[in-house]
Amino acid sequence: MGRAATGTPGVWQSDLVTPRRKAPAAPAGRPDGRPLRRRVLGAMVGVATLAVTLFAIPLGVAMERLYHDDSAAALGRDASWIAAVVPDDVLSGRVPSVTLPRGLPSRLAVGFYGGGGQRIAGQGPARSDAATDALDGQVHEDIEHGYLVVAAPIPSDEKLAGVVRVALPYGTVRARVVRAWILMAALAVTVIGLAAAFALRQSARLAAPLEDLTMSAEALGSGDFSVRTPRSDVREANAVGVALEATARRLGDMLDRERAFNADVSHQLRTPLTGMLLGLESALSRPDADLRAAIGTAVERGERLRTTIEDLVRLRRGGGDGERLDVRALVEEAAAHGRGTLTDDDRRVTVSLPAEVPEVVASAAAVRQILHVLLDNAAVHGAGDVAVEVSDLGDGVAIEVSDQGPGIPEGRDVFAGPSHDGHGIGLPLARSLAEAEGGRLILRRPAPPVFSLLLPTR
Repeated sequence: MGRAATGTPGVWQSDLVTPRRKAPAAPAGRPDGRPLRRRVLGAMVGVATLAVTLFAIPLGVAMERLYHDDSAAALGRDASWIAAVVPDDVLSGRVPSVTLPRGLPSRLAVGFYGGGGQRIAGQGPARSDAATDALDGQVHEDIEHGYLVVAAPIPSDEKLAGVVRVALPYGTVRARVVRAWILMAALAVTVIGLAAAFALRQSARLAAPLEDLTMSAEALGSGDFSVRTPRSDVREANAVGVALEATARRLGDMLDRERAFNADVSHQLRTPLTGMLLGLESALSRPDADLRAAIGTAVERGERLRTTIEDLVRLRRGGGDGERLDVRALVEEAAAHGRGTLTDDDRRVTVSLPAEVPEVVASAAAVRQILHVLLDNAAVHGAGDVAVEVSDLGDGVAIEVSDQGPGIPEGRDVFAGPSHDGHGIGLPLARSLAEAEGGRLILRRPAPPVFSLLLPTR
């Protein structure tokens, strides 16, 4: 036992004091994978580019076809108009020139072709395939020598008189298509740019809460249990933040309880150990001392201290939870302990038990330590007889420990820790043990003091 008191590793020191584990070293370098901002930006810009491309290519092809058909339809109307107003004599060669209708585009090249597809008058090649095809009485279009060509038959009262050929430089049509494509490309770039700007904003919106959570987790790993994560408009990140804060609070509370438990345990063990050592030293310093009686007393106190250590070790490991408690036997055992701590022969420990004690499910080690704390405080700081009374409350059992001493000064919280005179040693530990068993330890009356341990029945 002296080895444990001087800090050398012993039974209670190795079992009750939780060693501080060394935090795992952080991995060197940056975390694997790409940043979320870059991932979101790349994904959204990629999707926008793919969507614009899939939409723009068919639209560009359709736009080219539309402009081609529109230009061909306009040429067809011009050719039909010219064919309707041109005189038949132009095909006979008797009319030296032809006056075209007003309002025709200046870029048009108009030619007149006879039955063999040969040009008779106007502009155009000597022979035109489109004009030859139009001899069937239908309007035909073609691309000849870099021109968009439309040929329309010239009607006559007797028979087909000839064909009028209207041509437009195909570069004009191509220029319209190119201008449309350039406009579409500009719109596509604008859309992709807007998508990139939106992706930057969304990536920052999504990454910022995760970065805040990372900093909070690092702070928690450094021992800051008061971390608070900023709220964002991302519900899932807020849920993680709330869970992280709750975890930090639980870890902080657990560490505080661990420290308080270790501090209270040191008080609980140091007091009887000091008493035992003082008794032996006193016997050794007196020549007429009864060494056999002193050694017997020390052995008895050592046995009680060993029981205390075993109980605290069992409680620290969580053993004994939910066991059926024999209240009668435990109270009798605690009363015997109280009688051993009384140094005044005029003081007695009385026990009052009902005929039938309700069944209680609790840790015998916890209840034993609570009663030892109450009886030790009554023996050291109280006066007169010490009474232990068990009462049936219907839904619980009350174990009250009282004495005839001056009691607790008004306004003094004995459960906050021992006072300057030592009153209250072990009471914080006793209260925490009672709460761990689902019960309560209260000061029912300050003077004369009455402490009440309330335990729920099964």
